[in-house]
Amino acid sequence: LDVITDGEQTRLDFNLSFYGFLEGIELESASPRRFGPPAHDQRGKHKVIGELRAPRGLGTVEDFKRLQRLAQFQISNFKSQIALKASVPGPYTLSGRLLPNAQYPDRYALTEGLLPLVRAELEALVKAGCREICVDEPSMSCYAHREDPRRFVEIFNRTVEPVVGQCRLSTHLCFGNFKGRAVGPRRYAPMFPAFLELSVEEIHVEMASREFAELELIAAIAKAKDVAVGIIDVKSYYVETVEDAADRVRACLKYAPADRLSFAPDCGLSQTARWAARQKLANMVSGVRCVRASLGL
Repeated sequence: LDVITDGEQTRLDFNLSFYGFLEGIELESASPRRFGPPAHDQRGKHKVIGELRAPRGLGTVEDFKRLQRLAQFQISNFKSQIALKASVPGPYTLSGRLLPNAQYPDRYALTEGLLPLVRAELEALVKAGCREICVDEPSMSCYAHREDPRRFVEIFNRTVEPVVGQCRLSTHLCFGNFKGRAVGPRRYAPMFPAFLELSVEEIHVEMASREFAELELIAAIAKAKDVAVGIIDVKSYYVETVEDAADRVRACLKYAPADRLSFAPDCGLSQTARWAARQKLANMVSGVRCVRASLGL
């Protein structure tokens, strides 16, 4: 892997642990549904009881420092430099698990309350030496079909404004993956061209689980930014072969130049069994290496 994270191993899901760092909320004491198979209706929401604050930060700086310690030995044994990346959920996505109240009457008001907290966390990460940050905003991709995508862009850009130019910024735009289930219509068309104005160097899109629908969209993205293409389906226990991965890389090269492309799983692997996750990643890396070698890269 060219870029690694800590796998978010200390977190409960990619975003749920962050609520434990917030003041001004009353954490949900029990799941709204405790019986039957896992589904979205087992994930409730927290009450807002005061001003949203995070005096201890959101915990990502400690995660990043842990990653630095864990990766130090492994990186020293590689000839090429491996980048360390931190990920932070954006304020719109974080607002989704909070209940509006008189002070924060709707989701956008909650987003505005969370925005300075996320912005401060990004600044703290940069100060700690993090040079690659992904701001996860899957809620924006899930709801772009019914909201104004330009409003999403404005919110996102205000969030990252203090760290633009101080690190490599990316965003992950997927359609949800709670127990393998999507949240919104799995289409990128409603987001573009507006999302081309996001203040990031790279946009990560989910393609494998969608049978590479809208793959042609990466051509437009690549004219303005780098594109990380999801070529591994984290919702399936089919383990993609090396040949599968290589074929998918070649398909992407029909739409975007090699220097604009990187490859990744569709989404995080937290809900994928370890045996499958390991082999999927290994085969992805081998497939990309095969194509690199054939191109002389």
